[in-house]
Amino acid sequence: MDLPERESMEFDVVIAGGGPAGLATAIRLKQLAAEAGTDISVVLVEKGSEIGAHILSGAVIDPIGLDRLLPEWRQAPDRPLTTEVTKDEFLFLGPAGGVKIPTIGLPRLMDNHGNFIGSLGNVARWLGQQAEALGVEIYPGFAAAEVLVEDGKVVGIATGDMGVGRDGQPKADFTRGMELRGKYTILAEGARGSLTKGIIQRFALNKNSDHQKYGIGVKELWQVRPEKFQKGLVQHSMGWPLPNKAGGGSWLYHFDDNLVSVGFVVHLNYENPTLSPFEEFQRLKTHPMIRDTFEGGKRIGYGARAIMEGGWQSVPKLVFPGGCLVGDSAGFVNVPRIKGSHNAILSGMLCAEHVASAISEGRQHDELMGYENAWRGSDIGHDLFRVRNVKPLWSRYGTIVGIGLGGIDMWANQLLGTSLFGTLSHGKPDYETLKPVSEVKRITYPKPDGVLTFDRLSSVYLSNTNHEEDQPVHLQVKDMELQRRSEHDVFDGPSARYCPAGVYEWVEEGNAPPRYVINAQNCVHCKTCDIKDPNQNINWVTPEGGGGPNYTDM
Repeated sequence: MDLPERESMEFDVVIAGGGPAGLATAIRLKQLAAEAGTDISVVLVEKGSEIGAHILSGAVIDPIGLDRLLPEWRQAPDRPLTTEVTKDEFLFLGPAGGVKIPTIGLPRLMDNHGNFIGSLGNVARWLGQQAEALGVEIYPGFAAAEVLVEDGKVVGIATGDMGVGRDGQPKADFTRGMELRGKYTILAEGARGSLTKGIIQRFALNKNSDHQKYGIGVKELWQVRPEKFQKGLVQHSMGWPLPNKAGGGSWLYHFDDNLVSVGFVVHLNYENPTLSPFEEFQRLKTHPMIRDTFEGGKRIGYGARAIMEGGWQSVPKLVFPGGCLVGDSAGFVNVPRIKGSHNAILSGMLCAEHVASAISEGRQHDELMGYENAWRGSDIGHDLFRVRNVKPLWSRYGTIVGIGLGGIDMWANQLLGTSLFGTLSHGKPDYETLKPVSEVKRITYPKPDGVLTFDRLSSVYLSNTNHEEDQPVHLQVKDMELQRRSEHDVFDGPSARYCPAGVYEWVEEGNAPPRYVINAQNCVHCKTCDIKDPNQNINWVTPEGGGGPNYTDM
């Protein structure tokens, strides 16, 4: 198919991704230019229909990033965070009951006092307004679909073509994508970004780092009855309903006006292919120490997203010729704190300082090694280094023993400035951990009641997910026969269980071979399939810009 050439636009800096990291990079670049009496042209593209549409987090937010980026944010009349944490609770759950863990025994870094509860999507929307006020050009609804590489250097990105039919042919409303070229290109796509994945492979950025590790976070937003609401309460749990060898846990955050964010994280190195993170989350809400919060309440939001969990030892090289990785593209989540937005903002600021310096020196398209060399000695590195062994210990020894050892290690880092274990490796990548279904005990889940527990499709409806149906499927199965022979026959179709949106189905009709159905229009862009498929046979690529979830207050 012969397509017209793309039109192109030139900027100093091109940013892919409108989350906290990308927006912080853009804002700091403009601040530095203003301080120097110069100008740096910055463009940012976001695949969501608007800034914040694809942003999903718990979220309890450490304000250190906002305080440094925009020190007056607390005085803003429209500030995005107003609920401060007033109480911390940690629960260990069993099938019929549980215990509250005294917070006095927890390492100081686990204390949430001084943090804020709110919607990270709304924080991103607010940051987008600040960025535009400084002169950043922001284009939501345009997916960064391709990295432009010339002579071994990244020179920008191209947005995806619009108006392409499912057969790959242009439709009547076809519009060619645009080339956005810059002296430096910043990838701020979040967890498992499609461009970031390609760049890491192309430039072997992970050759000296451990495997990246992931979790999937499934979240609901509830409006609860006033008598059930405890503004500022932060509650975390571990244990039931997950078995000891499957890591994860829950959160309940009370904020704003009778809103409760409830969510569940399952580490994606679990072994049983019949485990369903979505169904485990639904079971969690039935626990006697959890369910009372939701009695008489109403579920008003739903979403899911992959989470980077590798931490310190899994961060790849952050720079490549012509650009950098920031935020969750780099893997800056602190797993035991369940926080990453503060490091996302700090990394964007740190990256911007090195980019601005390079541009002022007349450089372009080179490797910004100053940024690479600086992050480990920064607050980001200090934050991640102290907790680097929590995830490996959890994975190796299970929840009960592993969390205990992780706590001891965090205390050692806090009191002695050293670890008892050195720096542990994560072991296998997550896609290699599933056991054949013949080797596990099958898990069966109860039917949802439609009041406290729900099915996938009614949940996806609350995410406001929408895709143009007549477009190429953005979930690409490389070898369909391998999918049938292995994913179905050996592992019993785990994609139908790990996907939180009902995208994948194995349909068996009569004596015909099982048929793999991909309901791409349901996709909430969590990227779990790209991570957990046991053969790495599913490739997630960007759909037409503007498609996907449209989260509100998430």
